Order: sequence, then structure tokens, then C-alpha cells
Amino acid sequence: MAKNTAKGSSSQQGVEIPEKTGIAAKAQELKVFFEESQVELKKITWPSKKETYATCVAVMILVVVMSLFLGVVDLGLSKIIEAVLS
Repeated sequence: MAKNTAKGSSSQQGVEIPEKTGIAAKAQELKVFFEESQVELKKITWPSKKETYATCVAVMILVVVMSLFLGVVDLGLSKIIEAVLS
């Protein structure tokens, strides 16, 4: 994290004041993190049940199509290699 610089005459001299450290500071950082996370989670627009189902079906279809394609390509290449090496 960035270090705070003192204001006034000491900031002109480049004197830096280190941030607080220790368990209390880490606990405060953790608290702030969870508060900010909660705010961000409220901004999420979750998909409806219908959208989730449609997406799931699309993924399953794609998996089946890609499996068939890769299986055919693998079988074809296997036959070609077998014919070359025989």
C-alpha cells in the first residue's frame, strides 16, 4: 500500500509516515473489504431460471458436437497414421 506523507513543512522535506500495521489494521482492512464486496454483490444482475436453462442446454449441445467432431478427427487421423505405417 502507498505510504502517507505528512502535510505541511515535513511533506516538502519528503518525510514519510508509515501506515498502521498489526492485527488491528489487518482486521480493519478485512472489514472494509467485506463491506465493499457486499456493495458490489448488490450490483449483480443474476440470470433468470429460463436464461440459465437455455445457456445450460446450449453448452451441452456444444459439448456433444465438439466431442463428435474430435472423435471423428481422431479416428480419421488414426486410420491415416495406421495406413502410412503399415
